[in-house]
Amino acid sequence: MLTAITRAVSPSLNRCELTFLDRQEIDVARAIAQHRCYRDCLVELGLAVLTLPAEPALPDSVFVEDPAVVVDEVAVILRMGAESRRPESESLARALAPYRPLRRLREPATLEGGDVVRVDRRIFVGLSGRTNQAGIEQLSAELEPLGYTVSAVEMRGCLHLKSACCGLPGGRLLANPEWVDTAAFAGLDIVSVAPDEPAAADVLAIGDTVLIPAAFPATAARLAGLGLQVIPLDVSELLKAEAGVTCMSVVFTA
Repeated sequence: MLTAITRAVSPSLNRCELTFLDRQEIDVARAIAQHRCYRDCLVELGLAVLTLPAEPALPDSVFVEDPAVVVDEVAVILRMGAESRRPESESLARALAPYRPLRRLREPATLEGGDVVRVDRRIFVGLSGRTNQAGIEQLSAELEPLGYTVSAVEMRGCLHLKSACCGLPGGRLLANPEWVDTAAFAGLDIVSVAPDEPAAADVLAIGDTVLIPAAFPATAARLAGLGLQVIPLDVSELLKAEAGVTCMSVVFTA
């Protein structure tokens, strides 16, 4: 069964890490309501949703995708590039342990799940301020013996690789070519975000349905034109924390 692990919004969300965005006041109560709607949407799509409790001392912990990479065979617990976020990993590891054998990255590796884009058995990893070459090499050592290919991708101007591109159904990739060189994705059909919506590439595909922030209607219209079912979600408060719809869940087949 398709399963999603999520984590409730931390009351300290306003102290989140920011790299590319200027800090704005986040309405935490509204962020909690938006996150609840996000979880409800996953349930309506047929996923079993496990919600971990909020971590008051960990502002970014709602972004539960970043501490792990989960594939069909194993879960790799990551050593995140943002040192303040590293304590998030252990509770997520405990939540994943009933579903997958656990592997772990070691110092000097850094890698965050937001930098990992999976298309079938191809794993693309962004070299970013949060993910280094050692992290990519250690992830490769864990996954390539299982039949995955792991490729480093140069990126620019954004936090994570998923900020620049995400997989779509049918071997397609939604991308902002200004933030990532799409030549790295040979064999995939590239769909570009709308020009005035540079941050719209972070979408979550569940079957033939695509979740996208409601802030990006022109890109949503492009996806609908491909015959995809598109669900816009209001995640405006969470976007202020450099979030996207991918980072708030770890989705896998249980």
